[in-house]
Amino acid sequence: MMKTSDTRIANTHKIEAPESIIQSLPTNAAVDQLVLTTRQTASDILHARSDKLLVVVGPCSVHDPVAAVEYGEKLVSLRERFKGQLEVVMRVYFEKPRTTVGWKGLINDPDLDQSFNIDKGLKLARKLLLDLNLLGLPAASEFLDIVTGQYYADLISWGAIGARTTESQVHREMASGLSCPVGFKNGTEGNIQIALDAIRSSNHPHNFLSPSPTGQTAIYQTTGNQDTHLILRGGKTPNYEKMHVQACKAQLQKVKIETGLVVDFSHANSLKKYARQIIVGKNVAKQIAEGESIISGVMIESHLYEGRQDVVAGEPLRYGQSITDACIGWPETEILLESLAEAVEKRRRC
Repeated sequence: MMKTSDTRIANTHKIEAPESIIQSLPTNAAVDQLVLTTRQTASDILHARSDKLLVVVGPCSVHDPVAAVEYGEKLVSLRERFKGQLEVVMRVYFEKPRTTVGWKGLINDPDLDQSFNIDKGLKLARKLLLDLNLLGLPAASEFLDIVTGQYYADLISWGAIGARTTESQVHREMASGLSCPVGFKNGTEGNIQIALDAIRSSNHPHNFLSPSPTGQTAIYQTTGNQDTHLILRGGKTPNYEKMHVQACKAQLQKVKIETGLVVDFSHANSLKKYARQIIVGKNVAKQIAEGESIISGVMIESHLYEGRQDVVAGEPLRYGQSITDACIGWPETEILLESLAEAVEKRRRC
C-alpha cells in the first residue's frame, strides 16, 4: 500500500500533556488572587470603570529567565510606586512570529541552538511566570500558538493577538474563550478594520476543536470574551498621534465596541527604532494629560539594557539585552512610567 500521509514529516516526538506540567508547577492562593485581581482591574480600565492606565512593559521576548526575573524585581517596585495611577503588567513573550525564518522564542528553542527542546521550553516558561507572579508581578503574553497557551494561560493576566494573526479565525475563536482580557493588533499594513472584526467575533460564543489539559482532542464551547480590545501598533505609517486616535475612536463608536484602546509604542509606531518609543510615549502622555479617555493602555518594549544583540555561536550574550527587537533600557523605562503616571493625574483633573 502506498503511503499518502506524513510524507514530509521527518519525526514526531510526544511531549507531556498540559495537565502534567501544571501539576508539577502549581500555583498557590496568592498567585491565583493576583491573576484574578489584575484581570478584573484591566477589564475595569478597558470599560472605563477605572481611570487608571494599563501599562504592559518588558522585553520584546524572553530568552534568559534569570535576567527576566531581575527585570521583574525592578518592575514590581515601579508597580507599587505608581499603583494609584498605573496597572503595571510585565510583558513576558515566549513565542516570536517570523516573516520568514529565525529564532521562534523560548518555548520553541530554549537553548538558542536550533535543538528545539520544546519540552524544556514549556517548563521554563511556566516556571518563569510562576516566579514573576510570586514576586507580586502579573504577566502579559502573546498567544501565537493556539496549543501552547494550555500550559500557562492560568498565569496570564492580559493577552495579545499579534498583527499577523488578528485575521486568523482560530485565534479569534481562542480569544473568545480565554479567561483574560485580550487585545487585537491592527494589521501589519495598518488596517484597523480586521482588528475591529476580530473583536466583534471574539465577543461572541464559538465552538472549536483543541487539545484538552489531558492532551485529548476536545470540542470547546465558549461564552465570548467581552474584554477584547484594539491595539494600535502602526502599519505603513505610525498611528499613535491625536488624529489617529480620534479617527479610531469614531470607528469604535460606529461599530459599538465599548472597550478602550491600547497604544503600542514600539513596532511601526516607533518606525522600528527603539529610542523613538520615548517620542511616542511623550505624545501619548500629552493626549492622556489633555483628557483623552479612550486610551486605556500602552505597550512598551524595555529591558535591563537598551538595544539588541545577535546570537553568535560560541560567543557569550550580553546579560539583560534583547536578542529580538531592540528595547529601551531601564533608566528610560522609569522616566517613561513616571511621565505616564503624571499624565493620568492630569487627566483626572480635566
